[in-house]
Order: sequence, then C-alpha cells, then structure tokens
Amino acid sequence: MDWLKATQELRAGRTPAVIVTMAIVRGHAPRNGGAKMVVSPDAVFGTVGGGNLEATAIDRARRMLATSAGEPELLTLTLSDKSMTAYGVQCCGGEVTMLLEPVPVVPSVAVFGIGHVGIELVRILSRHPIELHLIDSRMAMLAPERVGVPGESGLLSDAVATVVLHTLPVPEVGLAGLPTGTHVLVMTHDHAEDLAICETALRTARLGSIGLIGSTSKWARFRKELREVGHADDDVARIITPIGIPGIASKDPAAIAVSVAARILQLIEVQAPAASARP
Repeated sequence: MDWLKATQELRAGRTPAVIVTMAIVRGHAPRNGGAKMVVSPDAVFGTVGGGNLEATAIDRARRMLATSAGEPELLTLTLSDKSMTAYGVQCCGGEVTMLLEPVPVVPSVAVFGIGHVGIELVRILSRHPIELHLIDSRMAMLAPERVGVPGESGLLSDAVATVVLHTLPVPEVGLAGLPTGTHVLVMTHDHAEDLAICETALRTARLGSIGLIGSTSKWARFRKELREVGHADDDVARIITPIGIPGIASKDPAAIAVSVAARILQLIEVQAPAASARP
C-alpha cells in the first residue's frame, strides 16, 4: 500500500500516524529526496531506505505517537561507519534529514438537538478541524435553509469541520454509528428524548464524554430514572451536567454555546494522548 492510501485509511479508521519524508539528501543515501513512509502504532507503510536509517526514524515516530506530539520534527542522520546507533551502521557516505509529521486522530463531537443553543454551538464548533455530527428528530432543524450547506451557502458555508447531518425520528439510534471517542452533547427540545439518549449513551462504552444541558431538578429526575433502569452510580457519573466551563451565568443561547464549546475543546485536548497511544 502506498503512503497516501495508507494515510487515508488510517485517518478514516481513526488511527494516529506519522508521515516520514526524506526531506534533504546530501551525498549518497538509500533513497532520493521525497521518499515517504507512514508509521502507525503497529504498522509501517512504504520505506525511506531500510537499515539503521529507517529503524531510527520508526523509533522516533513511535515515540512521537506515544507522547501525542502535535508538531513536526526534523531528524538528521549521518550515514557513515563512524556513526554508530542502536540499529547498527549504514556507511553510504551521505547525510539525510527527514521530516516527521504527525497525522492525529480527528476529534468527533455529536450534538443532539439543534435548537437555539445547538445552532449557536454549531456556529463555533464548525470552525474547528473536527468531525461534527448534528442530530435532531425534527427535519426543520437540519433543513438546508437553516443550517446551510458546507461549501455553498448559509451557516456552514465556510465550515472547517466535516459536518454530518442526521435526521432521526428516534435520535438515540444515532449513537451506534458514531466514531469511537465521540464527545456527545444532549440538548434536544424534549426531556424524554434527552433521557433516552443519556440511557443509550451509558450503554455505549466506546464514547468519549457525555454532556447534558439542563437544570438541577432535571438532572435529579434523570439520575433517579437511570438508576431505576439498572445503571450503577459510577455509570451515571459519566454524564456531565451542567455542561460548559464554570463562571458564565448568562442563559443567553450564544453565551451558553461559547461555554460549552470551550469545555469541549478542553476535553479534546485531554483525550488526545489516549487516542494516540491506542494499540
């Protein structure tokens, strides 16, 4: 498999990787400038020349994956019998500089309920490089004239995120198709829908965080009902409510959306090391 196809498949499979490019070649080397290799946690695609050169690059790439490195790195190696490494000697006589570029897992966020707060939240989150799932039981909430069309017109015309729209009469069924690690935000127009989504989310262990919008009394009722259908206290505690960062008291939809978006971005940063270390 060539490096480009490998990168695409790893990205689609939500597996982190590092692209290794032979950036500069001085003198003799096993490969010419521009040669590429892709390193994932448990596989290698392509080659930059084999031997010590390649083994050293793979080791550096795997360390980048283990630490969730977000910035590219340069690795320079002298191919000389006087340059000994853990992987032996390569005496081609030249020197190479390789560029190691992380390809992180794209974060995923699902917003259930695109009402007043939801639509404001979409304005913010769509400007970030994430996979954004918008889910509502009401067709009008996701109509093109309301949310726009990525690349064409309306709210999503300049979206950076990959936006996926789901109109589902039973919204909780949408949880099954979400990527592993998706952060779920529950804010529909119907408390019965909210409860059903929360209950199903608790049975879906591969999700990231679960956030619920609502009052203290709403949460007290939800907590009681979730326990009654068999969820243990530790499971119920997976649901975060209230959502958003502390210190913002405004109930204006746009203010709530800013608070919630800020908290989601914090959670995405916390989640990144675990995703990159995934076997």
